[in-house]
Amino acid sequence: MSIILDKVNYVYSEKTAYQIQALKDISLKIEDGEFIGVIGHTGSGKSTLIQHFNGLMRATSGGIYYQGQDIYDQDFSFHKLRGKVGLVFQYPEHQLFETTIFADVCFGPKNQGFRKKEAELKAFTALRSVGLPEDYWYRSPFELSGGQKRRVAIAGVLAMEPEVLILDEPTAGLDPKGRDEILDQVAKLHQERQLTVILVSHSMEDVAKYVERLIVMNQGSVLFDGTPQEVFSHYQELESVGLAAPQVTYLMHDLRKHGIQVKGNATTLEEAKHSILQAFAEKGKPIC
Repeated sequence: MSIILDKVNYVYSEKTAYQIQALKDISLKIEDGEFIGVIGHTGSGKSTLIQHFNGLMRATSGGIYYQGQDIYDQDFSFHKLRGKVGLVFQYPEHQLFETTIFADVCFGPKNQGFRKKEAELKAFTALRSVGLPEDYWYRSPFELSGGQKRRVAIAGVLAMEPEVLILDEPTAGLDPKGRDEILDQVAKLHQERQLTVILVSHSMEDVAKYVERLIVMNQGSVLFDGTPQEVFSHYQELESVGLAAPQVTYLMHDLRKHGIQVKGNATTLEEAKHSILQAFAEKGKPIC
């Protein structure tokens, strides 16, 4: 078992007039190798939650365990934890600071204690894995486009060879092509390296397409936790808390309402296509 949260609470500005409870009795188990999506409206607790996974924020109460160890034990190393549970922030500029891209990606392994040659090899492997062309590697990271900066930020975390990769809105502000390229690369890394991936996103279509499990945050609590099909079947409850389901979910609902007996809770275009073709095949009607 990778990460366990046991009745975790977090309060901002505790015991002041500005006190806000951001997390309320959160209990979760994140298994090794899962691809998890986290969604919720602004202020629902998503970012606060993920910053607890690697100890960037300390719970007001409750327990957090990584690979069976209590991360709040006195002898537990947060330095080692952050090498194993890597977080890529929403704005890559917050993680980029070196004069060149290659130096930036080398920083993490060097900070872990690896020698220069070893750190460079890890940086080389990480940059290749995110698909950034080599002719960019010795440029300033601040000369890059938004999508390229995100690739470098992801490479900087991957160079530390984490077991868990957390991505906070990695496609914010990107065009559809850039969004697909980043998420396809993440999905490939998940498959090839058996990484545990936790993806925070506002895009229902993205989480439906890529994740295996979906956690919905609302007012600091977990509202739903299940497969995308299970979660998006509650689209009316999601709407009541300021969220929505993928457009395909509404299409399938409308088809059923008009007497076309499509089966299942399709959340992606591919699932919808299969379900619609099957419905017409069972009726013996050709599809023009």
